[in-house]
Amino acid sequence: MANLSESTTSPVKNKTGIVYLVGAGPGAVDLITVRGAKLLAQADIVLHDALVTAEMLALCPQAIQVSVGKRSGQRSAAQEHINQQLVEAAQRHAIVVRLKGGDPMLFGRADEEMTALEQAGIRFEIVPGITTAMAAAASVQLPLTKRGVARSVALFTSSTAPGESAETRIPDCDTLVQYMGGKEAILTAQRMLAKGFSANLPIVIVQSCSRQEEQHLHLTLAELAHGLPDCEGPVLVMMGEAMRSRQTQKA
Repeated sequence: MANLSESTTSPVKNKTGIVYLVGAGPGAVDLITVRGAKLLAQADIVLHDALVTAEMLALCPQAIQVSVGKRSGQRSAAQEHINQQLVEAAQRHAIVVRLKGGDPMLFGRADEEMTALEQAGIRFEIVPGITTAMAAAASVQLPLTKRGVARSVALFTSSTAPGESAETRIPDCDTLVQYMGGKEAILTAQRMLAKGFSANLPIVIVQSCSRQEEQHLHLTLAELAHGLPDCEGPVLVMMGEAMRSRQTQKA
């Protein structure tokens, strides 16, 4: 991928450009918003997460494409460096897109990037995307809320900032959705069992949501506490009675 120093676009003269924090959605190229796709087609430079697909990047063939962000288990670019890249890009280009998986405002480190842009006096706008929890619920055809069963949902992650406690408080909600689940979800399940949650609580795991390699796994809280098969793609874990199959409920 190109570096910022390899720009072939003329620098912005006398003013900075504008940065769009765009949600790419859960992965499938046709799940990005129309506005997001239009901005990709207009962008001079796109700084994108590592999990953004090649099909998505094909929407911006005219743009310099810079891979930032991380994949599970691999070293990521430091957030401070990404912030600096955004500022430098806006100083050289009129339209900058920071393309993030899911929605920028949910586990997307948007706060740090907005703060850096504000401090540099650079304009920015947020373009929301479909967050993975909603896409996963649609894919397995199990609503996160159900009349008489679940009326509250919590989205959480065990991913922490440096110096932050790794122990995640279990939200007090009917349906729990753990982002970047994997091994962290096993620890969550063990803690939930210790707190008295039912061992038979239904769990649905969605790997690589909306992509061709998407996979589903249905199990119980007790089974999750004993481990997960190796998962190569991003993992989302949905927990709660709303995840019980409709066939089982009718039986």
